[in-house]
Amino acid sequence: PAGTVPRRRPHRSDMGRGLTLLLLPLALLAAPAEGGTAAAEEVRIEVVHLPEACSPKSKKGDLLNAHYDGFLASDGSKFYCSRTQDEGHPKWFVLGVGQVIKGLDIAMMNMCPGEKRKVIIPPSLAYGQQGYVQGKIPPNATLIFEIELYAVNKGPRSVEAFNQIDKDSDKKLSELEISQYLKEEFARDGKKRHPSVHDEILADIFKKNDHDGDGFISAKEYNVYQHDEL
Repeated sequence: PAGTVPRRRPHRSDMGRGLTLLLLPLALLAAPAEGGTAAAEEVRIEVVHLPEACSPKSKKGDLLNAHYDGFLASDGSKFYCSRTQDEGHPKWFVLGVGQVIKGLDIAMMNMCPGEKRKVIIPPSLAYGQQGYVQGKIPPNATLIFEIELYAVNKGPRSVEAFNQIDKDSDKKLSELEISQYLKEEFARDGKKRHPSVHDEILADIFKKNDHDGDGFISAKEYNVYQHDEL
């Protein structure tokens, strides 16, 4: 049924939701397009609602929070609805780094909180000739997304985010600094979590980012997206 497409996720559902250091790819929306003629095709964008105060506008590397519904252009059938996933929480992802299909990365640029868009994405900027079997998306499918953007934040791999976590300004992140950052993030979103979730996420962050195993996450290890200079 629509809205039940399986997605890769960490051991606990909390771990992939709104955590700006540990954003795993959204499997449904991140499969690479195969072949196609991207140069000759483009995303068509219709702004359905634009708030009076349109700031800040989204750019590559920003952390976005949005709801979106996905439809097949061929017959209008819905293949995805974020409001039916994970208790209906809006989705978090980093814009422009391949966590969603290329068409959505393009479609959500220069978008502001409260804005709504309807976008049409050609196959070459979606799932291409391969399609996406688990998502019930056939080969060469043109996709339509209805998007409502809630928040535009500094991305997890930005200079600003690194400096915010790096309290002692030594250009490396300690376990204590990241632990404190997680506590602040948890307090900000207000969701109730078992204490063990904090420890699991902290351990997972170091497992995935502390490549040299020295107990710190350096600026180089942190800045995996390479869109900022530290």
